[in-house]
Amino acid sequence: MTAFAHPIGAHAHGDPVAYAREGGFPIVQTFLGDPQAWKGHAVDHPGGAAGLKADAEASGVGLYVHAPYVINVATTNNRVRIPSRQMLARQMKLATEVGARGLIVHGGHVGAKDDPAVGFDNWRKAIDGLDITVPLLIENTAGGANAMARHLDRIARLWDAISAADGFGDVGFCLDTCHAHAAGLEASEVVDAVRAITGRIDLVHLNDSRDAFGSGADRHAPLGEGSCDPDALVRIVREAGAPVILETPGDASAHSSQIGWLTGRL
Repeated sequence: MTAFAHPIGAHAHGDPVAYAREGGFPIVQTFLGDPQAWKGHAVDHPGGAAGLKADAEASGVGLYVHAPYVINVATTNNRVRIPSRQMLARQMKLATEVGARGLIVHGGHVGAKDDPAVGFDNWRKAIDGLDITVPLLIENTAGGANAMARHLDRIARLWDAISAADGFGDVGFCLDTCHAHAAGLEASEVVDAVRAITGRIDLVHLNDSRDAFGSGADRHAPLGEGSCDPDALVRIVREAGAPVILETPGDASAHSSQIGWLTGRL
């Protein structure tokens, strides 16, 4: 069997370059600031953004940036949507400054009584108004009755809406395996189904799930220790044919061990 040709890494705790060195990862994912906060987002690294970019390049480490969880550009609530668009623009600027390979953002949601069509169009407007200087990767989500990117039909409607945006060519997809499992998406079909909708999978967030299939719960577990079928996780990685980031519990050593678990099966 042909060796897996794409890089595999993990979400970093602390300095992303040091984390990559410790675990031997060719790629890492990081937050630029508190993912649960609206303010204070900056590059906390010696030399700032330029220092992080230089250190990553010198170490041969590819960086991915995960946008804060609070961002929700789909919502009909102006007090959330407008700051979300502003923060997404700020994160895009920072991701560009550090030389990131992509900026990952969750699909968001609208209120239970809202028309989801408004949320899809709000996404179109957000992309229209965003200067996309590194790939923007929209991630599928685990729960929420009125989520934009939980179920396949919603992902299809989202992609149809944003295809009219000026920056659409720079928008990609991040497939999270725990989220897909929690959303009730069949592992044997999800890669082909997503690719049929989006035409691409740019990154895989490879996570096992602490909770049952279709639970709607976003709680990650170490690979092989959760409720996902281990063979299905490996098959998703192989079929997606994209870089892989683990967001599972554990330190760099634990992530390295889990990557060994994966590569031994690939």
